[in-house]
Amino acid sequence: MNEQKEIKEIVKDIDFLRSVYEKLITMLPSFNITDKKILPYGLRPHTRSVSWLVEQVITQQTKYRAKEFGLKDVNFNMPDTCLHDCEIKVGEKIHYVNVKIHNVDMRENKNDIAAVEKLYMQYSTNPSYNLIYACFGISFKNIKIQFDPAYLCLFSPQFLSIYVNPRNDKIQAYYHHKPIHRTRTKFLKLLRDNSKSIILKP
Repeated sequence: MNEQKEIKEIVKDIDFLRSVYEKLITMLPSFNITDKKILPYGLRPHTRSVSWLVEQVITQQTKYRAKEFGLKDVNFNMPDTCLHDCEIKVGEKIHYVNVKIHNVDMRENKNDIAAVEKLYMQYSTNPSYNLIYACFGISFKNIKIQFDPAYLCLFSPQFLSIYVNPRNDKIQAYYHHKPIHRTRTKFLKLLRDNSKSIILKP
């Protein structure tokens, strides 16, 4: 595959998945985590207290509504060590998706995206592996979670500005950023060049 075609395919995948998640947010703009009788005083306003639950809602609702979205299947039974949270199948193609959550009431900072070694191993050994991050903006009060359709952000780690946190060897980036279109070959080279604690062999 030539360079331009490779990049266009990733952009096309991002646009397709964005359309799926835009439909999901339209169908499910908000939901309650539990019954008020169970948590009469609500949850503390901390994103980590709800992020895993929201990710489960997103992946399970995507599977539940797969036919409506034109999807063949959605698999979310991934091991904890996996880079992606779910696999979305469209025909014979598989989209590998990692779901992220951001509390829109909080300031946005750089986030740890993924361990360099894991990314490098997947991208160097599996030519068909292209990871897409889907970042959902939420706000919550008491037990109600609300999606912010203006925040939804999808991106490929291949198009990130590569900054590696020297303390944990993870790529750090803002969820909202301007993509830098590059090939897999250039991406792998940048991972090797910027990895601080692990020697990655070409």
